[in-house]
Amino acid sequence: MKGHALEALASGRHVVIGTSGLAAGDYAEIDAAAKAAGKGVIAAGNFSVTASLLKRFATMAARHVPDVEIIDYASAKKPDTPSGTGRELGEILSTIRGAPTSKPVDELGGIRETRGGAVNAGGIAVQVHSVRMPSFVLSAEAIFGLPDERLTIRHDAGSSAAPYVGGTLLAARRVGGSVGLTRGIDHLLD
Repeated sequence: MKGHALEALASGRHVVIGTSGLAAGDYAEIDAAAKAAGKGVIAAGNFSVTASLLKRFATMAARHVPDVEIIDYASAKKPDTPSGTGRELGEILSTIRGAPTSKPVDELGGIRETRGGAVNAGGIAVQVHSVRMPSFVLSAEAIFGLPDERLTIRHDAGSSAAPYVGGTLLAARRVGGSVGLTRGIDHLLD
């Protein structure tokens, strides 16, 4: 997908990206190409308005609660982990959160992989756990913890494309008014 985006930018096109599998470094390269071309790119791991609100509310919470982990749920046949939603959420929270109080993964005994994978976009890594099972379409939750209290923010999608239509149309309508990369449609909701 990165190659397609770079090719479209080189051809003088604005780009809307809705895919899993791109990392922070890929987006930095796309952003540089978009700025050089004077074009806009809107990329979202999930175009659902409620998934975008999950991201918005989680970024608010991460400023006040440093301990956070993400659980990403998808169908048994989804080939990538984490989902675009889980990766995007982990990357943005890693740049906002404070130092966690949980024991670092490299200091744990047992099977360390059960603590999930570390997602980091230049801050403090966020552990992301990916569940792949029948009966899930796509769900993501951010779990925040303080002593004696916990906050869970969750998004669940059904099996139709309906949740993604509004956000995709919003991105397509707004991409021409920007230069460079905008990550997530939460920035377009105001």
